[in-house]
Amino acid sequence: MKITTKGQVTIPVDIRDQLNMQPGSEVEFVVEGNAVRIVPATAPNLRGRHIVERLRGKSTVRMTTDEIMALTRGDR
Repeated sequence: MKITTKGQVTIPVDIRDQLNMQPGSEVEFVVEGNAVRIVPATAPNLRGRHIVERLRGKSTVRMTTDEIMALTRGDR
């Protein structure tokens, strides 16, 4: 099995079926020595939450949610 230029590999269908992995299933990578195990994720995907937490308080412009939404919609 080869790793693509994007770092992706395909989990064979028989393994996905055996572990009931469906498209959208969350997995984690566990490094053990020089090997990697792929296991079902134990926590929901928190990537979005981590991004928001990292950005919280970084803005230098104070705007209300309505003002931000008007900008994203192109309202004038």
